[in-house]
Amino acid sequence: MAARTTSSRMARGFTGDAASLRRNLSASEEKFPTALPVLLDVVRGPEHLPADEESQEMLRGKLRILQADSAEVDAVFMELSAHLVSINSEDKVIFVTFKTFEEIWKFSTYYTTGFLGRCMENLLVDQKFWLSLLEEDISINVSIQEETLNLLYKGILMQEGSLFASCVANQMFDSSTSGGDLYLEQGDIAQFEPPFLDSGWTVLCLADGSRGTAPNTALEPVIPFHQWFLKSCAESILVGDGKPACDFPLQCARGTCVASVEYDAEGPDELSMMSGDRIIIVGLLVSCFDWFTGRKEETGEVGLVRTSLVKPTSNTYISADIFLDGDEGSFFCLQENKVIEETTALLKKKSQNETGHYYKLDIINSTASESKVSNISSSKVDPHQSELKTNIQRILDQGQNSSPDSVATMNGIEEDSALPTETQTPNPPCFTVHPVVEGNNNTENFIPLFSFLEGQDYKVEFGVLYGQSPELLTSSTFSGHSDKDELIAFLSVARETARKKRLFWSQTRLCFLLGKLCAGRSKFSQARVYFEEALSVPREGFTDLRLLASIYSNLVAVYLLQKNTESVFSLMERLVALLMGIKGCLKILEDDPVLKYMLKKAVLSHNKMAEAQACFLLAKHHWTRAERARVVPYLERLVVLCAETQSISPSHGCLTLGRLYSELCLPYLSVSSARRASLQSSATLTDCLSSMLLVLDNVNKLYGITEQEAFVPVHVAPYLHRALSLTKVRGGGSDRYHLLSYQLTVCLCQLFTKQRMVGHAIQQMHAFINNSSALQRLPTSVPERNSALIWLAWLHISNEQPDVALDILDAVLASMPEHCTTPQEGVVLSMRGVALRCMGDLRRAAESYQAAIDICQEYEDLPNWAVAQANLGLLCLKAGAKGLAQRHLTEAVQLFSELDDGGHEENFITVLLELGQHYVKQQQLDYGKICYEWALLQAINANLLDCQLKATRHLCRLYGCESPDQAQCIIYNQHQVQLLRRTGDRRQEGDTLEAISQLYLTLGTDRAHRAALDYTKSSLGIFIDLGCREKEAYGWLHAGKIYHLLGQTELVDLYVQVAQDVALSTGDTGFILKLLEAAGDIFFNSGQDRDKAITFYRDRALPIAVKSGSVHTRLRLCNKLTELMLSLKLHGEAVEFAQIALDSSITLGESLNERVAYHRLAALYHCLQQYELAEHYYLKTLTLCPTPLQFDEETLYYVRVYQTLGDIIFYDLKDPFDAAGYYHLALAAAIDLGNKKSQLQLCTRLATIYHNFLIDRELSLFFYQKARVFAAELNVRRINISPDQLYSSASQCKNTGQ
Repeated sequence: MAARTTSSRMARGFTGDAASLRRNLSASEEKFPTALPVLLDVVRGPEHLPADEESQEMLRGKLRILQADSAEVDAVFMELSAHLVSINSEDKVIFVTFKTFEEIWKFSTYYTTGFLGRCMENLLVDQKFWLSLLEEDISINVSIQEETLNLLYKGILMQEGSLFASCVANQMFDSSTSGGDLYLEQGDIAQFEPPFLDSGWTVLCLADGSRGTAPNTALEPVIPFHQWFLKSCAESILVGDGKPACDFPLQCARGTCVASVEYDAEGPDELSMMSGDRIIIVGLLVSCFDWFTGRKEETGEVGLVRTSLVKPTSNTYISADIFLDGDEGSFFCLQENKVIEETTALLKKKSQNETGHYYKLDIINSTASESKVSNISSSKVDPHQSELKTNIQRILDQGQNSSPDSVATMNGIEEDSALPTETQTPNPPCFTVHPVVEGNNNTENFIPLFSFLEGQDYKVEFGVLYGQSPELLTSSTFSGHSDKDELIAFLSVARETARKKRLFWSQTRLCFLLGKLCAGRSKFSQARVYFEEALSVPREGFTDLRLLASIYSNLVAVYLLQKNTESVFSLMERLVALLMGIKGCLKILEDDPVLKYMLKKAVLSHNKMAEAQACFLLAKHHWTRAERARVVPYLERLVVLCAETQSISPSHGCLTLGRLYSELCLPYLSVSSARRASLQSSATLTDCLSSMLLVLDNVNKLYGITEQEAFVPVHVAPYLHRALSLTKVRGGGSDRYHLLSYQLTVCLCQLFTKQRMVGHAIQQMHAFINNSSALQRLPTSVPERNSALIWLAWLHISNEQPDVALDILDAVLASMPEHCTTPQEGVVLSMRGVALRCMGDLRRAAESYQAAIDICQEYEDLPNWAVAQANLGLLCLKAGAKGLAQRHLTEAVQLFSELDDGGHEENFITVLLELGQHYVKQQQLDYGKICYEWALLQAINANLLDCQLKATRHLCRLYGCESPDQAQCIIYNQHQVQLLRRTGDRRQEGDTLEAISQLYLTLGTDRAHRAALDYTKSSLGIFIDLGCREKEAYGWLHAGKIYHLLGQTELVDLYVQVAQDVALSTGDTGFILKLLEAAGDIFFNSGQDRDKAITFYRDRALPIAVKSGSVHTRLRLCNKLTELMLSLKLHGEAVEFAQIALDSSITLGESLNERVAYHRLAALYHCLQQYELAEHYYLKTLTLCPTPLQFDEETLYYVRVYQTLGDIIFYDLKDPFDAAGYYHLALAAAIDLGNKKSQLQLCTRLATIYHNFLIDRELSLFFYQKARVFAAELNVRRINISPDQLYSSASQCKNTGQ
């Protein structure tokens, strides 16, 4: 229904834009657009409602990537016959343009049929999209502005200069070929040429070839397909035959009609009738054609009937089917049994599951699974799990009771008996040519020929004869002659003999053969005589209608060559009637002029059913002649028409197009056609499987995937799911359906597993296993069934259900022979070890691993032996036995290194990386490096991209953290970037480029800074493409920081401003705050332009922090502002922020921050010479210090603060008594710390005070002597105890607050 609506809307779009189309199509009057916007949207459900914002953002992100690198999208639109102009990722719009109207025709066809939307899905979605389709109806909806497309179409037509259009009103034209005016009615299609200079419009009437002119005209261009078809028609077919005129009310009819007048047949091919005779329509009656094939209900006579001489009855009905009774409506035969056999074999080949043959490496995280198992053990038994155990046991019991010889095969007797027998084409007849002797013609020589050719009814052998070319007639049908002249002479004598003996049918067929032979020798006039004689041989009627069609077809070809226009159209009309009435007539046609005439008349008559019939016949005609490229346009148009008329199976039409696109190397269109075919409600199991095979053939070309035998792409998931559902409906009791269902299930589960959707894979396997009827008839061997169950166990282990896996494995193990070990038993034991290890039972796991190793040794199975040794080593690591683990892992590496065959590289690389990690943790870094680099070389040699990434990341971490080497770290990070570009992981690529930039920054040279800038800009471009606004903002900021380091100050402000704008566009207050603070840090941590940091901290970040209530950020900003203003000597302004920092610290209850705030306030007031406040805040600072003192740094802090207090009191407040008290406290702390330098200073100060101010000679002498001792120890030559109160303490406290 949706396709029908789209098709009709597109047709109206090309012909019904009345506001503009009815004006003159003049390039000077209209401005035509240059590009067409293709609007994209993610929708859900059958109503196509917009999807959530996350899905829309996914689409925008993909468009951003394509916006930066448009090669892929450009290739797709080239395949869609369009040219990419630009991409607007934010609005989800792609702009395209066209160079010819044929491109518009193709593009609009793909849009109408839905192929455009499917192509966009293949281009824009990720791999998980295809699996999500199994649970929810989600798609990419494509819409275009049809008015814009229509204007583009008009503009291109005006440039080309000649166009076909229909009149929108009755119009008169000045005739240039006759005395009268040319009159065209509304709806008439004609050929128009736009005005040149002041000449006016020129028109060519297609009915009779008359021409006319007019200064202005009201017209509508025909749709692009009609434009292409009419332009491709030869003039001999395009012009002439008059205007279609018939009063029959139905465009396409079946059933019975009645003769309205009496009519006497004018030839043996026509049907005589009386008024009121009931005529049964043979095939189809199409009102736009002059004749149709009818059968008299009363007598059963068959012949041609004029359409204008009959009228409908109550038994006449409109036909919605364009096919004849018994005719094949498809282009190729799809035998379901063969398709199932081919699909099953291909899926088995591509989804070879080696789980039943090779051990699995135990690299599963055990923490989650152990906790999950402990929870399960304390709960009740799941009834579904009990059912699963029962069904698995039934499978295993069935395997024990069956013998290998009883397994059915796809090539067995039952399969062969089900295959339908194909109709054999009869061998062509063969006749001997006897020499012709004048006056002595022995009629006995012609008896075999006459006996074969005589008879009014059609035989299958005649069909072979009618379809043979002149060359085949000469070489195979007739023998014994030396050249064509001898053969023609022999047949001429035979014709004359048949005429004399009144063998009319022999005479007719001999004339036909002679005409073909003469036409083959380019003797067209002679051929025409023979063909016309074949029609004029006296007889009651022409019952062999295929012979009649053959004569018509050949005679039409002769008339066209001789330009006999009047006769050719008359014969074409009769031949069209036979084509629409008699099955098999299409095979007789050697060329397509009659079919083109049929389509032309349908187009001019606006008869869509007739157009569909003509398109089908044209497509099938070229298909049978292997002219695949010529099939495509007619079949595309047929699919569009069938969306409206429902006259052909859409699934088969799309599937046929998919095959054609595949042959023409158009993979996107091929896959889109297959997808559309499988989505049809009428699609059968055969259609779905054929679509899947088509996708498998094209997906490698589509995504650039290298051909691999064991590989099923995720894009076939919807086909697998649909085929699986159809298989359940069609399965019955046939083994082929059960085997197909099994292979479909296995492939679907593998796709789920690759995308880490293990739960979905388990559900599919459980559904198949619980279908007991399918399992009982599954034609597979016991090892294959065991392999499937082993794989199911592995899925449960991967899904953190080791207990369920253990039950399955124990059941499989119990079903195996007791006294005869097999390699598959080792597989089960190895996997049991993994399950037990995940459950935390390390002892039993080790026993199971050891048993598996014993079996490997028995069979000398080195690959599995290596895996078992590695598993045992990993188990020892889990148990903490590091030495034993190292030994087993080393043995595994040795076994892997001895393997000659491939396929085990991934396990080898994983073991090397695990061993390397072990060495690194043991600080054996050289061995760790060897393992990592060996793993990388193995991955490169095996071309395993994921393994290369893992090994490279280990090396980056090694040289970045454990064994720092910046040069090596940069090299491996650069290699990681190259790998990420191959995987297409743009986000990881951007992060790695950012890491390389940071590494270059740490080198500190100007050259390194410039390299860092290049990498930062590269990562910035990626983050812009991905729409990662936060990373983009930090990228701009980081580039600004590097420009600051390079001294290019004019660019710093620009980049920082852009970073700020990007951050503001996110609307995230927290992020904006972080970025503004980071912008200020650029200048705060620099030695130049530090005052610029104040703008970011105070004017931008701090107000946001206050408004958002972020107390920690406000505290941090105020601390930075205080320190910055102290360094810039803005002491007065710094007090405000120091006080805010103090208030914030008190609010947060963080004593350390509170102590720092008090200390900074004290330092500020000291610098501002407000000494009483400075003393107060210093004392507050000391009250917050922890007691007792634990670290030397805390004691040193006491020394310095008390000394500073003493200096303030002594030098600034001039109170030597109180100053002596602070100095005594400082000295006590210095003595406790053992800091002799501080003790020297303090003893000197005290000696000075007691000697000059407090006048205590004893204490003065005491401290002076102690100062002398410290001076001697510290090599200080002179001690000055003279009074120095004239100096201020401010100069001594400049650095106190730092």
